[in-house]
Amino acid sequence: MTYGEVAERAWSWVLGQVCWDESGPWIAEAAGGAKPEEYVDGMHSGIGGLAHVLAEIRLTREWTPEESQLAAAIAERIRAAVPSSTTTTFFDGLVSSLGALTALDASGADAVVARLQELELGDGWPQDFLAAPKYLPGAVANDVTLGTGSILLGALWALRHGVDAAALANRAADLLLAEREEQSTGWNWRFVPRRFRTDEPAEMPNFSHGLAGIVAVLALAAKELDRPELVDAAGRGAEHLVTLGITDDRGFRVARVVPWSEQHGDEFTYNWCHGGAGTALAFTALEYADVQQIAGETPRTWRRRCLDGVRSSGIPERLHPGFWDNDGRCCGTAGVGDAFLDAWLLDGEQQDLEFAVRMGDTLVEHASPEGYWRFVEHRNDDPLLPPGVGWMQGAAGISAYLFRLQRMLDGDRRAVERMENWWVSAARPQRS
Repeated sequence: MTYGEVAERAWSWVLGQVCWDESGPWIAEAAGGAKPEEYVDGMHSGIGGLAHVLAEIRLTREWTPEESQLAAAIAERIRAAVPSSTTTTFFDGLVSSLGALTALDASGADAVVARLQELELGDGWPQDFLAAPKYLPGAVANDVTLGTGSILLGALWALRHGVDAAALANRAADLLLAEREEQSTGWNWRFVPRRFRTDEPAEMPNFSHGLAGIVAVLALAAKELDRPELVDAAGRGAEHLVTLGITDDRGFRVARVVPWSEQHGDEFTYNWCHGGAGTALAFTALEYADVQQIAGETPRTWRRRCLDGVRSSGIPERLHPGFWDNDGRCCGTAGVGDAFLDAWLLDGEQQDLEFAVRMGDTLVEHASPEGYWRFVEHRNDDPLLPPGVGWMQGAAGISAYLFRLQRMLDGDRRAVERMENWWVSAARPQRS
């Protein structure tokens, strides 16, 4: 089967998992599961993630009547929840809602921005999961998926869609800048600032929860808000980031957890959230912000080293139990494929397209006849996990990658810009 045929089969399976209640459509995290008790509207595993698949399909073909109805219902459900929402994150909160609404070209982004402004307290946007005993009252996170960085990312995205979010963006940038830790090697941002911690935690310095994501969003804010001091901040963060990793003939890679110990599993992974596929985005953002050098090398050089680290890692093979047991967008093969398609469009290097195709071939090989994927948790008695449905960890996100891969190979190089990668397209040189 072609990539497009597998994508359509998987998407049909996803549509078969959509349930409806008085508030509109919803999906379970895994096939046959109950309605989630929280994050029903979220992008990560909730109904909001299907908006991003619909945006990808819209570049591939016209929506069916069923898809048009679903798109309208997703937007309506999300808009209705905004006034009472207190969760703010990129994965599952108001920033997620902003991404879903813009993916559908639906109204309501201005209301999301207003609600985010209402929820901000003196130190930022407190999160319920930052609870005692590890965290002190009022704790906030810094990162780009759950913390202040996610608010800044969402505000910049809103600005790019014509929403008056400058005040929100500048406020988030100021708060993030104030939380820096000055090191001899540059500047660092922790997942949660030290002043809110009761312990000495390990850190996750790659894109999703760590320094790489914060570097990226500060670089973007510097360019979009015309704030040169943020260029300096992003550069100092990147200077520290490169000291946390290994650079050798296999490329550049930063450990999943610093300091690493055997209890954390494999020291390195290579995905979007905690590996080089995502960390490369920080260096693309520095390119977009016109930063010339990081530790004596261009951001492009560091970006290519991140990709080299992924390519030389052995993925997508499952080299040993616990290594590369995930086909999804957040933590696995689909997310890596998407990153390499972006790299191919940016640099025009054939090896990037070939690696993206290899990811697609693996996804086709791993697909069930029904159109879903089952990831592996090797520590379980039954290692095969239930089939995930949604965007980040399920068939929806994987199908979107396969739709895109088929379209690219057919000669259509258009890319869906999303909140977490638009600057790749913005940094792309114009080629005749």
